[in-house]
Amino acid sequence: MSIIKKVEPVSDKIEITWAEEDDVPLSTYHNIWLRDNCHCSQCYYPLTKQRLLNSATIDLGIKAKSINHDGNTVTIIWDNGTGNGNGADADADAEHESQFDAHWLKIHSYNPRLIPLDEKLHGAKTKLAQHLWQVKDIESNLPRVDYTTVMNSSDETDQEQAIKDWSLKLWQYGFCLIDNVPVTPEDTEQLCQQLNYIRPTHYGGFWDFTSDLAKADTAYTNFDISNHTDGTYWSNSPGLQLFHLLYHDGTGGTTSLVDAFKCAEIMRDKFPQSFEVFTRIRVPAHSAGEEKVCIQPDTPQPIFKLDNNDDKSSKIIQVRWNQSDRSTMDSWDDPDDVVKFYQAIKDWVSIITDPENELWYQMRPGQCLIFDNWRVLHSRSEFTGKRRLCGAYLERDDFVSRLKLLTLGRDAVLDAI
Repeated sequence: MSIIKKVEPVSDKIEITWAEEDDVPLSTYHNIWLRDNCHCSQCYYPLTKQRLLNSATIDLGIKAKSINHDGNTVTIIWDNGTGNGNGADADADAEHESQFDAHWLKIHSYNPRLIPLDEKLHGAKTKLAQHLWQVKDIESNLPRVDYTTVMNSSDETDQEQAIKDWSLKLWQYGFCLIDNVPVTPEDTEQLCQQLNYIRPTHYGGFWDFTSDLAKADTAYTNFDISNHTDGTYWSNSPGLQLFHLLYHDGTGGTTSLVDAFKCAEIMRDKFPQSFEVFTRIRVPAHSAGEEKVCIQPDTPQPIFKLDNNDDKSSKIIQVRWNQSDRSTMDSWDDPDDVVKFYQAIKDWVSIITDPENELWYQMRPGQCLIFDNWRVLHSRSEFTGKRRLCGAYLERDDFVSRLKLLTLGRDAVLDAI
């Protein structure tokens, strides 16, 4: 079935009329963009999916000498441009042939954009949909997997399926429990590595600690710790975090989880001015408890990171919230923002501490908790007695990469790039 109805040159562009598009019948592409995205063997190395063409050598006035299509493939023979001197080697394009798959052209149409950025991956909208939650939505059916299934699958296919199921639950709900984990740091570390590599920091790689202040951080105390995300003092906050309570002979130490994406949407509806403040005002942060450590991000970042700051319906893609690690804020573009910012804090805390949004859960030996540190806030109540915990940070980009490949397939992922 033909996807393309007609292709014709229009000035420095090419116009494609689609065979079946009632609302948006055509797309327009610049000649230089098409030439830059040629995937022939001279311009693109298919084994590594990397460009070979130096974009600076393309003449800005490049034109098509001939254009043909069979309904599913567009073939262009390029002229050597206008000779206006804007290309380092304009003659290099003389008689060069480029072929473009119609499906690829449609996915990457930018004038107009036919497929939203988050839907380019075939099936991503449904298969990778995130389920934002409140306590009533999830408390009776927490996402969980079994350690034995994840670690000891009989063959590679079964193991990939187990990792896929685990990854999907973690992505969809922002956290997941792992049951029947041997109560040793060694087995817990192997569990982490089954999903992804462990991220080393000034706390070490894999942690195994008690409330002895071995590191100068309140996590190494028995204090109550309010809802937060970790690592706001890093430019790249940790993506995932895994905990395993190995031992506790006292009381307290209950963990809470909050879906910050859901809370941000509540804030957008209920307190729009405060939501806007959290998307705009950059908040400095630091980690300076250790004698030889004073970590700060290369530039302060806002509490809410959106996929498109210019779109009022844009999605939340990261929440950076940690009152303990916030530095002194003395660089205000508008001094009137001071009171607005503290009002936003009040509005935000009222939402994230609402019992409808804060899920309390008592961790126990033999059960690990892993969560998306960009999305889910966590806290811990004060405790008594000796408490031993182990865990690690894992990188989010590598997790998302594996999630997409396992869930959508490599062909769909490559199409989108």
